[in-house]
Amino acid sequence: MTKLIRLRIGKGGSNTLKRMALVIFVVALGLVSASAQEKPGLVVHVFTIASGVDFPYDMKDLQAQAIGEIKAKDGEQFDVVSEAPSNQARVYILDGEVQEWHKGNTAERLLIAAGSVAGRENAKIHFWLSDKDGKKVFEQTDVIRQLFMRNRHEKSTGMLARPFREKVAERLKEAKLVPEGVAVQ
Repeated sequence: MTKLIRLRIGKGGSNTLKRMALVIFVVALGLVSASAQEKPGLVVHVFTIASGVDFPYDMKDLQAQAIGEIKAKDGEQFDVVSEAPSNQARVYILDGEVQEWHKGNTAERLLIAAGSVAGRENAKIHFWLSDKDGKKVFEQTDVIRQLFMRNRHEKSTGMLARPFREKVAERLKEAKLVPEGVAVQ
């Protein structure tokens, strides 16, 4: 019986070795391709406020909401975080500044506007992406406006929280930081 077991092990040993080598090769190939296609990191910094601009909202809350929105809309493209990861090959940093803010006027919005931009709270924001070496790879200036009917007041970020986070996430898609046709895992 001992000889029979040795023969089976000896017989199946070369097939087992071949199977193990094949499994190791496939796993190694998968790891190499996964690391080659690793999602870039996207570090979202707190936006600053230009001097002389009275912006009444909590910028840390806007940062947190922007991170959540970008994760929801661009999570397959980026690993979105608030602090730079040390172990990631490609990292982009999102910085920005609120350049202007206009309070808006509820009476004007309801009586005159009829769906136009009149009377709505708005802000001009300038934002940019830099690579980990500090080189700007994308830059955009936009005016964000309070949504006309479907917006609600959010605790410390007012009526501009949703337009802010949606605009930033939308523009990041336009940056095309991942070449078309490249599948990101």
